[in-house]
Amino acid sequence: MSGDDAAHGETPDAADERETDPQDAIDAVAGDRDPRVYEHSAGDDQEGIPFVGAGPGNPRLLTVAGRDLLADADLVVHAGSLVNSELLDEYCADAETVSSIGKDLEELIPLMRDAYEAGDTVVRLHSGDPAIYGAALEQMDALEHEGVPTYIVPGVTSAFAASATMRTQLTLNEVANHVAFTRPQGKTLDADEDHISEFVGMGDVTTCIYLGTHAVSETMDRLLADGHDPETPVAAVYHASWPDEDVIEGTIATIGEKLEDAGYRASAMVVIGDAVGGDDYERSYLYGDWANRGRDSGDSSQEADD
Repeated sequence: MSGDDAAHGETPDAADERETDPQDAIDAVAGDRDPRVYEHSAGDDQEGIPFVGAGPGNPRLLTVAGRDLLADADLVVHAGSLVNSELLDEYCADAETVSSIGKDLEELIPLMRDAYEAGDTVVRLHSGDPAIYGAALEQMDALEHEGVPTYIVPGVTSAFAASATMRTQLTLNEVANHVAFTRPQGKTLDADEDHISEFVGMGDVTTCIYLGTHAVSETMDRLLADGHDPETPVAAVYHASWPDEDVIEGTIATIGEKLEDAGYRASAMVVIGDAVGGDDYERSYLYGDWANRGRDSGDSSQEADD
């Protein structure tokens, strides 16, 4: 027992528990801007444990950077069944793989820290993109608090795979100028934090609902009660880009029953808005008047709308 531990009446185990308390780590970094923000860009080789986005499911949608990092890994801590096992088989064949399902931060952080400090190359593999409902930052802050550097390698999120499957754009000229990534109220989100109805009410927003397959009927009932057009298009893309992908199309009035009939309670991306069908849009400025104006004026400094 060290002098400091003895002075505080702590055993080494108690000290270790204090050091790995995730909330301590979150509180410790509050208000501090990491200087690495100005030193590295996404995709750069960096020191530490990368938090890699595995993409939506199809192994081919893993980024080149993610593939290379997995190929060099000794330990891959992955998001269980949320990551396609084919991806693990193809790109992690030489690594030890550990599922994070059922493990809390108090178990995950020492697992990754100890492996990294032992000299192993560690990769934390999240489904989709770690920055979208990935709970990555709390893990990164806890590791940084323990002296282990971390960084994010982005991935393709399921909303983008769903729009590709539906052969549409989430933003579409004169149809949808905005995109909302959101989730419905439930055990971890209070009713007053659920803004789906507000997004749908704006009219020109494509609303992408994550983590809400189980609550589609209730969500649509609330939209109807709020007076939204029952004919508003809705699509639910189950397991976007996976081999068992399934596309269910309907409206606010019908999608809940259709999804229940299909038996899906998880893993569907729900998209609401007129962009779902890819209809009734206007040609973009990018390849029309804006392009001609830019050529004639010689001014290429402005960005075009799509």
